[in-house]
Amino acid sequence: MKYLFLAFSLISFFAGAQQAATTDWLIRPEQSRATITRSQDGRDLVLSNGLVRRVFRLQPDLACTEFKNLVTGQQLLRAVKPEARIVLHGVAYPVGGLYGQTENAYLLPQWIDGFKASDSAFHYVDARITPLQPYLKWKTDMWAGSKKNATGSEVTFLFRSSLPALAGVDVRVHYAIFDGIPLISKWVTIDNTGKTDFLVDQIVNEILAVTEEESAVVGKPEEMAKPNGLYVENNFAFNNAMRYQLSDQATHWKVDKRYTSQVNYDYQTPCLLEVHPKIDMGVRLTAGRQLESIRTYELLMDSYDRERKGLAVRKMYRTIAPWTTINPIFMHLVSKNDEQVRTAIDQCAATGYEALILSFGSHCNMEDTTAANLRKWKELSDYAHSKKVLIGSYSLFSSRKISDEDDVINPKTGKPGGAFFGNAPCLGSKWGLAYLARLKKFMSYTGFDMFENDGPYPGDVCASTSHPGHEGLADSQWKQMALQKELYQWCNANGIYVNAPDWYFLDGTNKIGLGYREVNFSLPRDQQKILNRQNIFDATWAETPSMVWGFVPLTKYQGGGPEAVLEPLSEHLDAYEQLMMQYYGAGVQACYRGPRLYDTEETRRTVSNVISWYKKYRDILNADIVHLRRADGRDWDGIMHVSPDLPQKGLVMLYNPTKEPIVRNIKLPVYYTGKHDSVKIRAREGAPQNFKVSRNYEVDYQAEIPAEGYTWLILE
Repeated sequence: MKYLFLAFSLISFFAGAQQAATTDWLIRPEQSRATITRSQDGRDLVLSNGLVRRVFRLQPDLACTEFKNLVTGQQLLRAVKPEARIVLHGVAYPVGGLYGQTENAYLLPQWIDGFKASDSAFHYVDARITPLQPYLKWKTDMWAGSKKNATGSEVTFLFRSSLPALAGVDVRVHYAIFDGIPLISKWVTIDNTGKTDFLVDQIVNEILAVTEEESAVVGKPEEMAKPNGLYVENNFAFNNAMRYQLSDQATHWKVDKRYTSQVNYDYQTPCLLEVHPKIDMGVRLTAGRQLESIRTYELLMDSYDRERKGLAVRKMYRTIAPWTTINPIFMHLVSKNDEQVRTAIDQCAATGYEALILSFGSHCNMEDTTAANLRKWKELSDYAHSKKVLIGSYSLFSSRKISDEDDVINPKTGKPGGAFFGNAPCLGSKWGLAYLARLKKFMSYTGFDMFENDGPYPGDVCASTSHPGHEGLADSQWKQMALQKELYQWCNANGIYVNAPDWYFLDGTNKIGLGYREVNFSLPRDQQKILNRQNIFDATWAETPSMVWGFVPLTKYQGGGPEAVLEPLSEHLDAYEQLMMQYYGAGVQACYRGPRLYDTEETRRTVSNVISWYKKYRDILNADIVHLRRADGRDWDGIMHVSPDLPQKGLVMLYNPTKEPIVRNIKLPVYYTGKHDSVKIRAREGAPQNFKVSRNYEVDYQAEIPAEGYTWLILE
C-alpha cells in the first residue's frame, strides 16, 4: 500500500509542476507586472505583482498588515510592527505602526480596526506613487547579458511628529516593487527641514514580525532555523568572505518578547526581522541635508530546493543590478615596463581578448598623478583603445600602513593597529580622501576603462577626531562606507568596470572573486584543474557567472615549482586549453596572470580558438548554471547553463578526470530551459538529435567524455 501511495504522490507532484511551468516566474517573468493601488474602501494601499502582495493600513496610522507569497499562498506576517525606528540624540522613535495586538502568533484582518496609534511615533501624512527609478546611474560599452534597468513601481510614505523636539524632521519610508520577480525593496530617508542639527544614532529601516521557521521548546536564536520563505539582502555588506551571507552586516533575526504564545519557553525564537547596521551610524544631520538608510531587498522563496533558491537570488541580481552582467574578457598582466604593456595589448587584440588589467606587482601606480605619469598612461590607454582593447589597473587600499596620522585609530588603545588587516588607512583621513581624488583624476585623465580595488574598505572603525572625513568614532564606519560606495558609484556612472573582493554589488561593483585559496595555485596543474572546477561549482549557487572571477597562474604565484605554472605556454598547451575551457565553459572570467597570452603561433591559435568558441556561445555561457555533479576526481563532473529565452536553451559542460575515456548515462534536468516536451541535443558541433522529456523534466543522455578531457552539449 505504501508504494501505491508513493506513486500517487509522485504523479500529483509532477502534474502540479507541469501546470506551474506555464506560469513559473523563473521561466516566464513577463507575466507579472507591479502595481500600487488603493483598496476599494480606500483604507489600504496594496503593492502586488501577482507573485507577492504587501498591504498597508493607512489609518489611524500606517502599518503593514499583510505580506503574502502569492505563488505558495504563504502569509509571512504574524503581527503588526512599526514601519521603521529611528534613534535621535539617544532616543528611539517608532515610525508609524499600530498597537493593541495581543496574540502575536497570527494576525486576523478583523482585529485591525481595533488597533491604535502610538503617542510618541512619527505619524503617517501622505503617500506618493511613482514609476520605479534606477538606484544608480550606470553605463557601459562592454558586453553585458542585460543593459535594462529594473521596472516596477515605487511608493513613498511621509511621516511627521507632533512632538516639539522633532519639529523639522521629515521621515520618508520608501518601497519599490519590481516587475516579474517576487521582490520588494525598502529604505528610509530623513530630511532635516529645520534650523538645528540632529544626531542620527541609528535607522532601523525594516521591522517585520515573520512567521517562525522552527518551533523549539529550548534553544538559542543563533541555533534555530531562520524563515526559509524570505531571503533578505542589503547594501551594507563587507568582510572579504566573498559570500553575501558571511558579509551581511545589517540583517538581524531577533526574538520577540511580545510573542508570548510561542513554543520556546524563554521566548528565544528568531522570528523578528530588523535591518540596521550592527554599529550605530552616529551621523550628524545638519540643517537642509538628507540622510538615507541602507537599502533592503526582500525576495520571497517558494521552495526549499537549493538550485531553485539560487536561481531566484541570481534573478534578483540580474534585475536590480544589471551592471553585474557585464563580463569583458580580460588578461592580468604582470609588467615591468611600457613595452611589455604594448606587447600584451597586441596579444589581446590578436587572440580576441577584450581587456587588459595591470595586475598587482606591475609598474602601474594609479596614485601617481604627476603630469608625466598621467601622460604616459594616457598614451598607453590610447594605444589600447586603437586596438579595441580596454585597459585598467590594480590598486591596493586596506592592508597597508600609511602613517600614524592617516591610519585608523584603535578605540581601545588610541593608537594605530587592530584593524581588519592589522594596520590600515582611514578612508576619511587626509590621505584617504586624497587617495579617492587621485584615483578619479587618474582614471578620468587616462581614459582607463577598468579598476581593480584590492582590499576595499572592510568596516574598520576609527577613533580619530582630526580626520576630515568623519567627526569621531561614532560616525567613522558609516562615513568611510559611504566614501567607498561613492567611489564605486562614480566608476559605474563613468562606464568604468570594477573588480573588488568584497560585496559592493548593490553599490556599483561588477565582479568578486569566486572564492579560492591562493596558495593552491602553487599545486600541480592536475590538482588545480579539479580544485578550480570545485570552486566554480560552489561559487555559482547564488552568483551568476559574470559576478565572479577565477585565477590561472601563467607564471609562478604563491610559490610552487614548474609543475604548478603554465610557462612556457607552448609546453603545457593541453593544461592551458583545459583551464581556459573550464572557466570560459562556466562563463567565468579568470585572471590569466603573467607577461603574455602566447609564446608561439600554435599557442596563439589555441587561445584564439577558445576565445572564438566562447564568443560564439557567449549568451548561453553567461546564463544561469544548473549544477549536475561536483568534481571529485573519481568520475565525471559537470554543469549546465540554462535559458528559456535564447536560441540555445542549454549548454552542458562535462569533464572526465580519469585516464580512460568514459561513457555515462546522465540525466539532464531541462525544466529551466523551458523545453518541457522535447529538446534537440548535439554533442559539440555534431548533428542534433531529438530527445523526449520525461514528466520529471529530465532527459536521459549517453555522454562520451575523453580521458582527462572534456566535452560539451548544446540544447536547442
